[in-house]
Amino acid sequence: MLFRRKRPAGVDPADPYAIENASRDEISALQLQRLQQTLKRAYDGSPFYRKHFDAHGVSPDNVRSLDDLSKFPFTVKQDLRDNYPFGMFAVPQDQIARLHASSGTTGKPTVVAYTKNDIDVWSEVVARSIRAAGGRPGDIVHVAYGYGLFTGGLGAHYGAERLGCTVVPISGGMTERQVMLIEDFKPKIIMVTPSYMLSILDAYRKAGLDPRASSLKIGIFGAEPWTNAMRQEIEQAFDMDATDIYGLSEIIGPGVSQECIETKDGLHIWEDHFYPEVIDPETGAVLPDGELGELVFTSLTKEAFPIIRYRTRDLTRLLPGTARTMRRMEKVTGRSDDMIILRGVNVFPSQIEEQIIKCADLAPHYEIELTRDDRLDKMTVRCECRTPGSALNVGPAMASELSHHIKSVIGVSARVEVVEVGQIARSEGKAKRVTDLRPPR
Repeated sequence: MLFRRKRPAGVDPADPYAIENASRDEISALQLQRLQQTLKRAYDGSPFYRKHFDAHGVSPDNVRSLDDLSKFPFTVKQDLRDNYPFGMFAVPQDQIARLHASSGTTGKPTVVAYTKNDIDVWSEVVARSIRAAGGRPGDIVHVAYGYGLFTGGLGAHYGAERLGCTVVPISGGMTERQVMLIEDFKPKIIMVTPSYMLSILDAYRKAGLDPRASSLKIGIFGAEPWTNAMRQEIEQAFDMDATDIYGLSEIIGPGVSQECIETKDGLHIWEDHFYPEVIDPETGAVLPDGELGELVFTSLTKEAFPIIRYRTRDLTRLLPGTARTMRRMEKVTGRSDDMIILRGVNVFPSQIEEQIIKCADLAPHYEIELTRDDRLDKMTVRCECRTPGSALNVGPAMASELSHHIKSVIGVSARVEVVEVGQIARSEGKAKRVTDLRPPR
């Protein structure tokens, strides 16, 4: 059985984007209908969820309101790994149109599946996201997310085609070629990780080209946390609007939520397909809108791989809608599992990034190394000078300035090394910021 693409009463069926401004009552009613349908699909079709629900004494038949969802158990990434490869799926194999998987850098990859209808939904929410960012039919979209098992490239590609855009499916890597094609094809929109956008910026400058003169007017950046300070860096460098897109493969891929170009004040969640909660990461208790905690998602229309109360580990808060009536999530700048505990102080890489960008002579490329010396944890921050050849002469002063900012704002002492331009490894996908060399205690 396919999910019926029912819209709330009063929403114009001829306008595919009218749902974004349905009333809250209409959205909630649609969410409840789809939640009941999803819980039943998960229980009936997925052996994992049947066992999971039974073990916690909950049944889809008992859900009468959205609040009842809080009675159901969480799903975590380890559940996907324990049921590798296909143990989480809720449809027979002959209904699965596509498989995607994570990189599996910390063990077995997490595998996700899509029916044809799931791919249709995914295309729809990414198309909405591109449109919310300012894209329109006929725009050329340069997709520099990686293609393949990673959901970024194909998710962006299908969404751009659904909107009616022209797609340049270049994927990641070959940075000089990226610049050449941007200059020659003149895309209006680029979809890429923010860290790789900085590598493209470096390549522009190395080629002696003015990035502000490029055709790029809209950037849709995701797949990793990034700060508003980095947004300003990119916008000023390219004379573009930089917007945030959010998603993860376990939920569907990119397109779960998107920042609107009108406001750029958080990401509107496509709530007719994804139900959000924010919880206390320690107790699991659901927090009211406006409070900071860990983001949890339940899919509402996925068929092959419905997911119930998935703990994303991303830290944010839920806010009322602005440009759309659907609720917003605050920009994610950290994850609970990325948090560094240094001598009792909680530190996120994004906090270090904010201090680097404050220093006018430093480029926004950095890496953090954690070590332990005689039981004392130490942090070293390596970053690049902005001007080639300046590290030897002004590096010590820049290091002192950054060290002062980190100590005064974050409250920890850090050793800072300023290196020459190009000595910090560039990322063609998600940036790896932290290397922890501390032995276990």
